[in-house]
Amino acid sequence: MTTFTALTTLNGKRPAEALGEAMERLEPEPTGIGVFEVEDDSGLWEVGGYFTEAPDEAALALLAAAFEAKPFVISELPETDWVAHVRRELAPVRAGRFFVYGSHDADKVPAGVQPLLIEAAMAFGTGHHGTTLGCLRALETLLGKGFEAERVADIGCGTAVLAMAAARVWPGRSILASDIDDVAVDVAMANLRANDMEGEVTCLQAAGFDNDALKGSAPYDLIFANILKGPLIALAGDLSANLRPGGYAILSGILEDQSADVEAAYAEAGVNLVEKEQIGDWMTLLLQK
Repeated sequence: MTTFTALTTLNGKRPAEALGEAMERLEPEPTGIGVFEVEDDSGLWEVGGYFTEAPDEAALALLAAAFEAKPFVISELPETDWVAHVRRELAPVRAGRFFVYGSHDADKVPAGVQPLLIEAAMAFGTGHHGTTLGCLRALETLLGKGFEAERVADIGCGTAVLAMAAARVWPGRSILASDIDDVAVDVAMANLRANDMEGEVTCLQAAGFDNDALKGSAPYDLIFANILKGPLIALAGDLSANLRPGGYAILSGILEDQSADVEAAYAEAGVNLVEKEQIGDWMTLLLQK
């Protein structure tokens, strides 16, 4: 089925949300609307609509003018089996001892690795993105130093690949994975089943540490947070409060030019940089309290 997209940007959250609501009244009606902050500190928000019929360009132009947005860019997307396409494009990933793969590459799992099965169709965190790969490499760095964790939290877990990696190397420990999105939590539990790891990671829906189970398992020896700059900075105080002295945090979802701000926020909270790695445009920070 052919899909059309219409995308624009404008300043401010409230105008963006209002424009998104106005788009719901268009004819033909969009099948979905997204409103997202552009993560570059510009203050811009992106508003987009998806259509199964060609959208009304005149109506979109009027909406853009009314909300002082840039003119909508309308694109026609060809009919594509995206899951099949992604499977072809995503080769298995090796990060130290960890081997992240899809079921279509099950015959490529080498001996002597910690295998992590993550399907390409599932939520963020396949290991191919520079942020997830960086977090796995940072975990490998800690393992190389002989570090062991009894309590681990994966905040904003997505597929729970990081929590599962911790459970692979530290079986039987207290490992919790949480996400604000209930769909991501369902995906995380599905991945645990696919890897025969049910019961080895506890999956929870929570915003940050706002969950009794998360708070009750603190303090943690290791906390992962692979999210975005803004939420990471907002999380600094709570993360420090839930991390034991001497414990480590592995943070990512940070663009290279955002790294200094995140480092400063965590240093102020008493969690200091040990080392960092850049993969593409993305930074991963290894910190210690």
